[in-house]
Amino acid sequence: MAAGIPRTRAELKVATVERVIHETPQAVTLEMDVPDWPGHRAGQHVEVRLTAEDGYRAQRSYSIANPPEQAGVAITVERLDDGEVSPYLAEAVRAGDQLELRGPIGGWFTWDARDGGPLLLVAGGSGLVPLMSMLRHRRATGSDAPARLLLSAQRPEVVLYRDELAELGDDVVTLTYTRAAPPGWTGATRRVDRALLEQVAWAPADEPRIYICGPTGFVDVVADELVALGHAPERVRTERFGASGPS
Repeated sequence: MAAGIPRTRAELKVATVERVIHETPQAVTLEMDVPDWPGHRAGQHVEVRLTAEDGYRAQRSYSIANPPEQAGVAITVERLDDGEVSPYLAEAVRAGDQLELRGPIGGWFTWDARDGGPLLLVAGGSGLVPLMSMLRHRRATGSDAPARLLLSAQRPEVVLYRDELAELGDDVVTLTYTRAAPPGWTGATRRVDRALLEQVAWAPADEPRIYICGPTGFVDVVADELVALGHAPERVRTERFGASGPS
């Protein structure tokens, strides 16, 4: 399936929202039906364009949350107080609404089950979204590729897909809280540093496929630390989110 998916700039499509899932107080997942959707790779994103009544347009990129095996497109949107697009998507959109989107986009930050593992996935906040698509793809295909996810979150109430992460178990998921931890928490309570990466990461000799997604500063620090630990730079793939990139 992946081999037939074009990497060229896709045409604008009109998607219909089928379901709105409230993930956290600030984030929702929009499950959409997209006519003539060509399919996507785990890790790709779409551009969503909104047009105001006066003709003003705003466009943002959002990582695709669902695996290639699931029909349609799902994006998880975290509301930004100063955002142009995210407040509308996170608060106003309802089932039946239509959105303009373009995709799938991206070919570097992708993983196919046939690529194998082991996988090391490191996420900062909503940088979890494309990595979750990879984990869902891994599960849907029955892949036996070993995988580990290290997620940095400010506090428990902002963690996306909490129930699904719990199902993956402690062998796969390691959480660290940077501002407030839940009662009785015995795990990490700091930003991702070299010591935490040494604890979670595969050894460089295992040649893991490494994917890092999150705010620019987070991604840069994690990538630099992993290279310093001996991982080959060409095996470290990064995605930064913001107004000009996947969020």
